[in-house]
Amino acid sequence: MASLIQGLHHITALAKDPQKNLDFYAGILGLRLVKKTVNFDAPEIYHLYYGDEKGSPGTIMTFFPYPDIPKGRQGKGQLTTTSFSISEKSIDYWINRFEKWNVSFRKPVSRFEEIVLSFEDNEGLSLELVAGKEDKREGFTKGPLPKEHALKGFYGITLSLECIKKTAALLTEQLDYQLVREEKNRFRYASKINGSEQFVDLLLSPDSLRGLSGYGTVHHVAFATESNQTEQQVQSKLSNAGFNVTPVIDREYFHSIYFREPGGVLFEVATYPPGFTRDESLENLGSALKLPPWEEAHRKRIEKGLPELSFDKDRFLD
Repeated sequence: MASLIQGLHHITALAKDPQKNLDFYAGILGLRLVKKTVNFDAPEIYHLYYGDEKGSPGTIMTFFPYPDIPKGRQGKGQLTTTSFSISEKSIDYWINRFEKWNVSFRKPVSRFEEIVLSFEDNEGLSLELVAGKEDKREGFTKGPLPKEHALKGFYGITLSLECIKKTAALLTEQLDYQLVREEKNRFRYASKINGSEQFVDLLLSPDSLRGLSGYGTVHHVAFATESNQTEQQVQSKLSNAGFNVTPVIDREYFHSIYFREPGGVLFEVATYPPGFTRDESLENLGSALKLPPWEEAHRKRIEKGLPELSFDKDRFLD
């Protein structure tokens, strides 16, 4: 029987400056801006999506850049680290690139037989590049980075929690993950599908401060499911297990349900279809401001209130 959950879909974080966000993720990290739209619940701010060539589930990092938002604090009850997959031959390349662009990073370390390069984005969000298992995904090859060093998509995520027992049960009983490794206070869960699976690490950290929402923190994580039918199955499974799950919400590029996991992190389950080419061709992804149908009548007002964004790929070439 196929798994209802098929790894990660996307991760959404909070930012402050949309232009600096674009420069960091499309420029320094070399991801593709696959969709430029607005926060459907707050259309006065952008919602920026980055990923591979197609914006494939498992590669999509998104941001709500609120100009007036305070700095957040990463801590327990949050997704505290997002990890991207890279080639094992790319660590030195990325160290040199981070030094060139004054990106804050730490010396590479070993973890679970993988090499981990930890760093922060321009607003303090905790990120990692991980050279571990073989990853045949290509990543975005038409950006400013050499093809062989492009980010391949998500390697995994780390949730910092006061207690992991109930969250672990959710992962294994409702979300099709299984425990595969543990080391000290880190417990690793993997999806049961083959290929480029992603990991969920539960980090037991009862003595750390509780996280506070703000720029430099993650808003939510979405898990991928194949279709509307499988999403309804997941919804029923979660509801029967006692989780307070939302109705299905149409996000234009996918359909979503939301709920809080026991440790406090906001979880989403998002479908593969319709995808980002529903309103733009593959060649033109991210080139125009796309609004949901109910906001089209307000386009002039929305565009006037949003800061103009520009991107020069050549500026970020090595």
